[in-house]
Amino acid sequence: MGQNQLKMMASDPEIVKEINIIHEEFMTTEMDGLTDHKKRIDKRRSEIAKNGEETLKALSLGQGKKGTAEEIKAYLLEDEDEFY
Repeated sequence: MGQNQLKMMASDPEIVKEINIIHEEFMTTEMDGLTDHKKRIDKRRSEIAKNGEETLKALSLGQGKKGTAEEIKAYLLEDEDEFY
């Protein structure tokens, strides 16, 4: 394809219009995806905050255990021995 043919194609108003439509559709789809992703993040943050509040409440009532992951794991495994 020669340089003149490329210039003619690029200046065709219908092609430019179609490219703009495709670009707008793409951007709308991307924005929708980002909005959904943000909603999922916000929902998860709310769940984490709620779980944190419940954990602190349980600890203040003496219904929970505090410790490192290894300490909690050891505590939970101690209970398993009672079942065997």
